[in-house]
Amino acid sequence: MPFDWPKMGRTPPKALVKARSLAHHAAQWVTKAARANLKAVADDSHSSLTWDASHAALLSRPLPAKGGEIRVGVRIARLELIVISGGNVLDAFQFDGKTDAAAGAWIDSKMHALGLKPAGGVALSYSLPDHPAGGKPLELAMLGRELGDLSRWFAGPADLLEEFRGTLIGLHPEPLLCWPHHFDIATLVPLGDSRTIGVGASPGDEFYAPPYFYVSPSPRFDGTLPELPPPGRWHTEGFFGAVATGEDILALNNRGPALLAFITGAFEICRARLGA
Repeated sequence: MPFDWPKMGRTPPKALVKARSLAHHAAQWVTKAARANLKAVADDSHSSLTWDASHAALLSRPLPAKGGEIRVGVRIARLELIVISGGNVLDAFQFDGKTDAAAGAWIDSKMHALGLKPAGGVALSYSLPDHPAGGKPLELAMLGRELGDLSRWFAGPADLLEEFRGTLIGLHPEPLLCWPHHFDIATLVPLGDSRTIGVGASPGDEFYAPPYFYVSPSPRFDGTLPELPPPGRWHTEGFFGAVATGEDILALNNRGPALLAFITGAFEICRARLGA
């Protein structure tokens, strides 16, 4: 079923910052479990996550547990870690009232029971801002709406970006993945001769507090920047690309089709400027 874009926006996009930070930290336990139990690959995709609409969760790659493969994930709307086998949730850990360290102890106990290596000892190759709870138990009672809307900012982009990938006949876009460092969900479209275009969505970061979509060519091009389809704008500091911010997206009358038109138009502009 296509994502219902009119349901977006119960919470102003800029008000999702705390919920996003909590979810971002929670997702690190998922990627740590993957890093502990999967063979590393050059592009680090073994540690990436995928959006699973049936569980409304970001899930790891399959892990080789005794008795069959399992996946671990984070369900954002409830802010809980899950362990699944097939389509069934084997167990879950809700963060509300518990510390991040308790989450690590829980997932390590599950990994041990399943014959897998623990996540707790994994050192990440990147750093995140300090955990907003500062080691104290998480209090989520006042963040239910924010976490629910944050989950929609993953579900909607995942649905739309998969639809966009399906239009790229003959271009061989890479799978749609969530990268736990920046927490964005994106596909990379190779164009040959070291030219690529990244197309994705971020739940917010140091560049924009609210969620946003982006179309980012490499190498970047100079000169006069062409006009973008609405509600796009060019971003040139820190990274280069066309972006559409959460506030501008919510102002659209027909959000899903209008966003697809923005992404498609921005992609074709970048593709033409790269000479591909």
